[in-house]
Amino acid sequence: MADWTGWFIAAGVVLILELFTGTFYLLMIAIGLSAGALAALAGANGPLQVLCAAIVGVVATLLLRRSRFGKAARRDAAQDPNVNLDIGQHVAVAHWVDGVARVMYRGALWDVELMPGSDTQAGQYTIRAVRGSRLIVG
Repeated sequence: MADWTGWFIAAGVVLILELFTGTFYLLMIAIGLSAGALAALAGANGPLQVLCAAIVGVVATLLLRRSRFGKAARRDAAQDPNVNLDIGQHVAVAHWVDGVARVMYRGALWDVELMPGSDTQAGQYTIRAVRGSRLIVG
């Protein structure tokens, strides 16, 4: 088996593994392995093929990290409905005292704080964030 064939088989295996992970990092490594295959096709010796694959793989990974696809979206867990299922639920507030109230929610008493700029009238409010044992509503 020729060197370039082994490089392309390795790139294909890494590409298949990429389909299972859902990230783009293994794709960048597969691009590096393909560069090693192209170096082998060009007639480079073994160490030069490995060096070419490594350089292209590292550069491709660094470029991915600098792109918008390589950065994870950072959200505050206190306001993320995927982390805290209470966000988006409704609570009934009977009365406010200086922007703070106590409500029965999920079978327990909770401290409720009003978001800045919201009106302090009794009624239904939506939970916007959770800070410790305090519900922030608006």
